[in-house]
Amino acid sequence: MKKRFFQSFVGAICFAVLVGTVFAHCEIPCGIYDDQARFNMIFEHITTIEKSMKQIKGLEKEKSPDFNQMVRWIMNKEHHATEIQTIVAQYFMTQRIKPKVKGYPQMLALLQQMLVYSMKCKQTTDLSITTQLRELVKQFHELYFAGR
Repeated sequence: MKKRFFQSFVGAICFAVLVGTVFAHCEIPCGIYDDQARFNMIFEHITTIEKSMKQIKGLEKEKSPDFNQMVRWIMNKEHHATEIQTIVAQYFMTQRIKPKVKGYPQMLALLQQMLVYSMKCKQTTDLSITTQLRELVKQFHELYFAGR
């Protein structure tokens, strides 16, 4: 009985370690980074948020709105805003931006603003928020690659 428990315990630990390793990707110093791909992903998320906002606004205007579809668009908008927050925090802030890099304070300020505007995307269907977010990403993109 003890042997079986021990085998199960060791198996569970091994599984946890393997799963953590598989999903960790660049949180270990692997040297495989595609910064431009992350920017492309952010811009794609912003475009998806804009489409979601437009769909929500369209559904609101209908005489008999399909609330199920509206909820789906809201969830989609929230998901993509969260994805931006994850890329900003998990990829750029924790892995790519280092204190000794040129423009560090300005990059941190832009990243923080990007997080705030991503959050605001969850709170509204105001397309000016996505316009501002897109502009912040462009500014960060220029500053980020100027130091490379």
